Amino acid sequence: MLKQRVSQNQKQKLSSTLRSWLPILQSDLDSLTEAIEPFVQANPFIQVRAGNEKPDKKFAKKSFFSELSKNSVSETIEALTINKKSLYDTLYEQINPPLFPTKISQNIAYEIIENINHEGYFDAESTSKIAKKLCIDESRVESVRGRFSYLEPLGIGAVDFKEAFLFQLDDIEVEEGLARFIRELICNFEAIENYSEHKDFQNALKVIKKFKNPPAIDFLEDEVQVIPDIFVYDSKGVIEVALNDAYYPEIIIETDGLDKGHSFVASKIKDAKDLVDALEMRKATLYKIGLMIVEHQYDFFFGKSIRPMKLKDIADDLERNPSTISRAISGKYLSCSRGIIPLKQFFSTAVEENISNSAIKEYMRELVKFEDHKKPLSDVKILAFIEKKFGVKMVRRTITKYRKEFNIAGSSERKKLYSLKS
Repeated sequence: MLKQRVSQNQKQKLSSTLRSWLPILQSDLDSLTEAIEPFVQANPFIQVRAGNEKPDKKFAKKSFFSELSKNSVSETIEALTINKKSLYDTLYEQINPPLFPTKISQNIAYEIIENINHEGYFDAESTSKIAKKLCIDESRVESVRGRFSYLEPLGIGAVDFKEAFLFQLDDIEVEEGLARFIRELICNFEAIENYSEHKDFQNALKVIKKFKNPPAIDFLEDEVQVIPDIFVYDSKGVIEVALNDAYYPEIIIETDGLDKGHSFVASKIKDAKDLVDALEMRKATLYKIGLMIVEHQYDFFFGKSIRPMKLKDIADDLERNPSTISRAISGKYLSCSRGIIPLKQFFSTAVEENISNSAIKEYMRELVKFEDHKKPLSDVKILAFIEKKFGVKMVRRTITKYRKEFNIAGSSERKKLYSLKS
């Protein structure tokens, strides 16, 4: 009976800490102080000292090959001192009257923003989901999305580059006849060469070349300016793992002069200690994840591809639920010689034994990046290169799926886009 009671008390203590731990675990470093704010406001005996907002210098110095890394820890943290607004902050600030006069139109707009990717494009398949969630017609969602053509950055919220160009065209002053021709060119972009003899063709190209593609291109550089949770660096030939402790807020429990025997005081002190424990559990969990990533992906840190790795692999080793590990890595980053990398990128399914789809996707992106602009690679040719390099058998539609995942246009569309940049 005593053993059962002790076990029950341990579970209650763990449950109390977990209530604090899970939202703290899920938050990224940038929003960690905000995540603990509700616990602080409810407790008069807690003070929070913000993190230093600078990493320990030894990690920046010891980052192996750091002189070759454009995304070194020091450069990234230095860039963060310039408080630039994110794409999503910029959009949220614009959701107000007169463009969005009612509460429902604003709620629709917020949902649309949630379904805009980092390049500024809206996921067209989300229209029905938003309509269903808000119990409205899809036409209502599309009507509100149409107003995004008036927002900054121009072209934001479009479903593809064509619509983004049309959004931007509506914002500039162009002679009516030329504007009609530009609109026709955009809508028939795949056959743009058929219009090369038109008298307004060159003038139209000059206008189109000024359009931003993708719409959020000005924010893409800021996307990589994130705060890493984990540092992986070389210490005299040995890879080591460290946490970015400098960004963790410090919890100060003020108990001087208090009657600790009072039930209210005792309860709040316990809550404060639970919060401290929750922060320590966050650190311990992420540190263990960092160690296991290095163990599983050791070759990656020396220039090779990411190996197949499942959340369950780490969850089993840490004796945690896979959903807990999923929360732990969501929105978290690791800094190493190869740049600042999302933790999620280390967890990829296997196409075949020892070959991850992450490695194949990365190779596909490299193929497109260095392809001949006059003869872009078709999905069939990309497939052939991948099968030859990795010794796997795949189908073309998988390559098409991967390409669309990275918002890479088809070969014919890429050819047209390249011609605009020449």
